[in-house]
Amino acid sequence: MMKLALLSALLGSTSAFAPAQTGRAVTAVSESKADLEALAGKLNPAVKFFDPLNLAEAEFWGTSNEATIGFLRESEVKHGRVAMFAFVGYIVHANGITWPWAMTLAGDPFPKVSSAPEAWDAIPEAAKWQIMLFVGFLEYWRESQSGTHYMSGGKIGYYPPFDAKIIPGGALNLYNPFPRKDISVMSDEQKEKRLVMEINNGRLAMLGIFGFISEGATEGAVPALKGIIPHYDGDVMAPLANSIFPDIPALSL
Repeated sequence: MMKLALLSALLGSTSAFAPAQTGRAVTAVSESKADLEALAGKLNPAVKFFDPLNLAEAEFWGTSNEATIGFLRESEVKHGRVAMFAFVGYIVHANGITWPWAMTLAGDPFPKVSSAPEAWDAIPEAAKWQIMLFVGFLEYWRESQSGTHYMSGGKIGYYPPFDAKIIPGGALNLYNPFPRKDISVMSDEQKEKRLVMEINNGRLAMLGIFGFISEGATEGAVPALKGIIPHYDGDVMAPLANSIFPDIPALSL
């Protein structure tokens, strides 16, 4: 699962240059470059606005600049969250921490490995498919149940609550899963502060997880992690190398 998370983080890494926000903040959803510059000052007073690829002025796929900014900001929030999960997950796997019960119905235990990429390689093919389908469902739910799309002025980073009428037995909502009153009654100032914290934590996590996989792939690539992160013999950029996909000609190019 961690290797899939690393792949997802890579796909959205370029969007880290464009500041983002979640739907819980009061800042305007559709923003101009000037608005992004103002938010960037809150995110990092030292660096402030940093956009070397000039993404803040782009118009992807023939859409408007505002729609493009919405896409980039949603991507950064989403991949920042994935990276935070990946960073913690890597540490968990590296320390051999697993669930106490069997991994499969046949009674197979969870693999004891030294890194997250090794854990991904060690799990059964069926488990990989379950993970990919689950992630696909989460993406579908976000896109189909959020009302106004984030590229059309919708809330950036918003994840709709699960509907018990559709999901048998209901499910914990990803935001405030165990309803806490202090979260429900937060002031606008508190929401804005938490927004800035989430974006910065996501950016730091993206750097952190790539530090892990870089050191694992090339020993000494990250001097501070030398001797701490074990070498990984697989290919972190090909998470589906050991699956049925290489047997499909169109996907093996």
